[in-house]
Amino acid sequence: MFKLALRNIFRQKSHTAMTLAAIIGGVAGLIVAGGWVNDIFVQLSEALIHSQSGHLQVYKKGFFAEGARAPEKYLIAAPDAIKSSIAAEAEVAGVMARLNFSGLLNNGRSDLPIIGEGVEAGPEAVLGSSVSIIAGRQLEDKDAFGVLLGQGVAQGLKLKPGDYVTVLANSLEGALNSIDLQVIGVFQSFSNDYDARAIKIPLAAAQELLGTESVNALVISLNKTGDTDHVAAHLKEQLGVLGLEIKTWVELNDFYEKTVEMYKGQFGVLQLIILVMVLLSVANSVNMSIFERMGEFGTMMALGNRRSGVFRLIVAESVLIGVIGSLLGLALGLALAFVISAIGIPMPPPPNANIGYTAHIQILPPVLLMSCAIGIAATVLAAILPARHVSRTQVVEALRQNF
Repeated sequence: MFKLALRNIFRQKSHTAMTLAAIIGGVAGLIVAGGWVNDIFVQLSEALIHSQSGHLQVYKKGFFAEGARAPEKYLIAAPDAIKSSIAAEAEVAGVMARLNFSGLLNNGRSDLPIIGEGVEAGPEAVLGSSVSIIAGRQLEDKDAFGVLLGQGVAQGLKLKPGDYVTVLANSLEGALNSIDLQVIGVFQSFSNDYDARAIKIPLAAAQELLGTESVNALVISLNKTGDTDHVAAHLKEQLGVLGLEIKTWVELNDFYEKTVEMYKGQFGVLQLIILVMVLLSVANSVNMSIFERMGEFGTMMALGNRRSGVFRLIVAESVLIGVIGSLLGLALGLALAFVISAIGIPMPPPPNANIGYTAHIQILPPVLLMSCAIGIAATVLAAILPARHVSRTQVVEALRQNF
């Protein structure tokens, strides 16, 4: 059956070419579109991880529910031992402590409300590969009283590297405290809102400002983002007995899941449109081919072939065309993906961001399989009704098409 179907395909060169063109274009389009959408997910996730949240963060249990009201009750005391335990895990690239605070930043003329982070300069510089220093330099371990300002903070108070500022904040005991700092640099992260309020100072300076030797959080950087869930589950068992909780970067950036769902919905609509286009194109080509071959099918039935045999023959031809077209579309899609990725697609900043990026086409096995499956399924579905019509046509009526 398939041998005869294969001969028929190559005998109907023009119709086969038209059908193959529709399938190849549809499958290649799905591969490129799916790879582009998945690249958006990857770029967004890596920007969030390497500009703010890291892969995982460790907090004292209850911090997210009550930490804002009583921060002194949800501090991690003696963090060095916990850091050493986490750093011993094979998947962990680095562990760093942070101490968060809020207060006022004064430039001698005006104040601006800020959210601050006491950070370990060296490890934070390694983690923050998606943070751009647009003026000055990165904070270093030697900068005991240096400060990095978000772009919005620097613009709001008209500050530049070398200027001196004062940070005012309440200590954990409730007393007002202040510290004088020198601006080392101005940074630009993924988020506009974050840059408009954020500053970073050395961890020791933040601890002096708040009057504590503890920290709010331990930020964990992994070698591979794909290990996040596995490491999180392992650390929950290990640290849960110490009264600590683990948050993944997805949980810390809830809008990421919403963005993914939005793009998946859009890609689903695109898949449906391409499926309909392939269906219509293939149905048109198959209908034309079958109409022109009606006499041939009538002769087959007159010679004793069953109607079900004719139906199976037409479906077999469609399956073969679908498989050939999908494989050629797969090859074209992969070629386009490599070429486009080599060139890159300049993209504007996403919503609530101020940094554009260069998009590529991700090559993922599920997208390749789905694209090929859609190409084959569309071709077979397009042939079902015409094949059913031909198999039910009276032999005499079909034979008339020979004249």
